[in-house]
Amino acid sequence: MSFFGRAARDLFNGSPASTSSKLLLLLTVSSGGLVAYSDSRSQPDEVPASIVNKNDGQKKKVVVLGTGWAGTSFLKDLDASMYDVQVVSPRNYFAFTPLLPSVTCGTVEARSIVEPVRNIIKKRDGEIQFWEADCLKIDAANNKIFCKANFDNNTVGSEEFSLEYDYLVVAVGAQVNTFNTPGVKENCHFLKDLEDAQRLRRTVIDCFEKAVLPDLTEEERRTNLHFVIVGGGPTGVEFAAELHDFLIEDLVNIYPTVKDLVKISVVQSGDHILNTFDERISSFAEQKFGRDGIEVQTGCRVVSVSDKEITMKMKPTGELCSIPHGLVLWSTGISTRPVVKDFMEQIGQGKRRILATNEWLRVKETENVYALGDCATIDQRKIMDDIVAIFEAADTDNSGTLTMEEFRAVVDDIIARYPQVETYLNNQHLGDLTDLLKDAMSEDKKEVDIEGFKKAIHLVDSQTTSLPATAQVAGQQGKYLAKCFNRKNQCKEHPEGPRRFAGPGGNRHFFTPFRYKHFGQFAPLGGEQAAAELPGDWVSMGHSTQWLWYSVYASKQVSWRTRMLVVSDWTRRFIFGRDSSRI
Repeated sequence: MSFFGRAARDLFNGSPASTSSKLLLLLTVSSGGLVAYSDSRSQPDEVPASIVNKNDGQKKKVVVLGTGWAGTSFLKDLDASMYDVQVVSPRNYFAFTPLLPSVTCGTVEARSIVEPVRNIIKKRDGEIQFWEADCLKIDAANNKIFCKANFDNNTVGSEEFSLEYDYLVVAVGAQVNTFNTPGVKENCHFLKDLEDAQRLRRTVIDCFEKAVLPDLTEEERRTNLHFVIVGGGPTGVEFAAELHDFLIEDLVNIYPTVKDLVKISVVQSGDHILNTFDERISSFAEQKFGRDGIEVQTGCRVVSVSDKEITMKMKPTGELCSIPHGLVLWSTGISTRPVVKDFMEQIGQGKRRILATNEWLRVKETENVYALGDCATIDQRKIMDDIVAIFEAADTDNSGTLTMEEFRAVVDDIIARYPQVETYLNNQHLGDLTDLLKDAMSEDKKEVDIEGFKKAIHLVDSQTTSLPATAQVAGQQGKYLAKCFNRKNQCKEHPEGPRRFAGPGGNRHFFTPFRYKHFGQFAPLGGEQAAAELPGDWVSMGHSTQWLWYSVYASKQVSWRTRMLVVSDWTRRFIFGRDSSRI
């Protein structure tokens, strides 16, 4: 998934000068995850004072499970000298997942986009311990996690162990969502991690090698060379584009006898591919795929997949049809991992589809668990839930009405506390929040009562949306959470968050809520062309956008080592082509 298309949702105060440390358990498997929940009067949105004020001179344990975007970003920015930090992940590396489609066809080598975790943590101040293992269960009641090492070879000693934590940050990412479609797990490929990309690369070559075997009929050769991508999102589209380039630039010269038998199909349940992008980009991508001979089938829902056929239901007519395939890539979304589902049951979120946090990334119904990236979502507090408290806070003279001057005194706190306000103002092309009150105020008194105030504000919550499951979101969440941990003591003495309109606690929140800043998103379309949504409603498409993609992705690499490797792979591909070896 693209870094910009693909690719951080209350926590305690943190200070690098503090002598106390916290043990944080961070769960991250691949692209990271995020959790959110709304404030309530029974539970403070930030860390309770009993925790914030705790300072026994000993470091608190911070256990980090996972090495994806959210976890790695958190570790890189955390002042590890303040905490006893432990990292647990089933993989001992960080992978630059936006380039996974490039790995599937040999445009970029797998080792060029990974950085060993131990290389990352050794550069941090303070000692960070790493354990290569899976987290099997989170015991929220006893602040403990249970893990098991996952090694293929026979090792001596127990592979199971447990760790206690003072703070847990869940960032385990997500798994592929099959929607319980029959045959998907058994007969489809996925593209969620590096192992998936390497498996796809081998299978692509296998399909061509099988197709050129003697004594096969033409129909059998066509079946082996029919590549079906289910899902027209960024991942599916990028893989289709990479595969087409691999075919046109390299494989036609290696397998000339079957070059006219290859077919690439993209199956999308919606009306358009890249439907999360600007409609101009979606249209451009469909037109380019049409010129390239990539078949795009929209309005189709896959009902089953066998080892030889994929069965679809046409939404407009309800008709069932089956098509043969040589390879199927399933790229239709994500779902919650089992360890997170079990944790959600423990804390009363079992009926939710995804783990929920508040705006400070603290998991709902917990005091010391945080979540980042794909595994969670921020349950944004609605402004109408606090509308009476906001009115009372602004009504300083207790007159029962608000003047424009009284309202202006709390405008900045409202915008900082409720991110949907700024989104609503931008979408409505309003310059200031006070513009909403002008129509509600009486002509003679220029004041508004509580009912008029509610009427003026009630549409703001319509702009409350979930953040996309992208690397960009997860990375920003990791940085935000690390900053909050580092500034614990400073913000305890000098809170920097907005006014606390509702709930227990002091007059202000310790920290400002997490605010996602969108820097744009890319969609490579093959043939040295790409499309991009850029900040400010800018849309760019074509060859120049592809070179912008090269520069951005090179700059976003986690180290100079991987940056040089990726650039050298691109250069090697331009000069020598892609490697078609089955390794």
